[in-house]
Amino acid sequence: MVDQTGHSASEPTVIAWISIGSNLAQPVQQVQKAIQALGELPDSKLLWRSHLYRTEPVGGVEQPAFINAVARLQTHLPAWVLMQALQNLEALAGRQRSAEVFWGPRILDLDLLSYGHLISRDPSLRIPHPRMSERAFVLIPLAEFDPALNLPGCGCIADYLPAVADQSVTRLPESAIPKETLRQHRASA
Repeated sequence: MVDQTGHSASEPTVIAWISIGSNLAQPVQQVQKAIQALGELPDSKLLWRSHLYRTEPVGGVEQPAFINAVARLQTHLPAWVLMQALQNLEALAGRQRSAEVFWGPRILDLDLLSYGHLISRDPSLRIPHPRMSERAFVLIPLAEFDPALNLPGCGCIADYLPAVADQSVTRLPESAIPKETLRQHRASA
């Protein structure tokens, strides 16, 4: 049986959480374009996105501050197909993984934080993301959605917030975000 969207009734609908970050080539616009592209993925629907945050880089490599956000996506795509789609969006933005410095600057970084109830330790598909509970730039936007959010394999977001309180994360004022981004955010809220 196929529904009016063309999906088989047996295809599962999964909620995936995605972290979005950029600190090169107009980072606010890079994040905005990525959010728009997530909303255009096949067999998927962008349900929510956080505000944008300015964050200090993690890992000790000297580089500009990042712009970060998270998005909540409803999808019928299998996890590995969604991961490949995220990497394709990064490549379209100009990211060249082979030329990068570990934890260095990024034109676009899209991380699959969680995918339904899946827990995967496969090196090419680590779910939940192995360091999300250590990163304020992930936890604070997730807490904006719901501090009591409980992600499989991770637990309650609020439980991790005290440990990242010393990491610099500042919500961008609306005046710092292009008007088109604000219209898209209000439409998806």
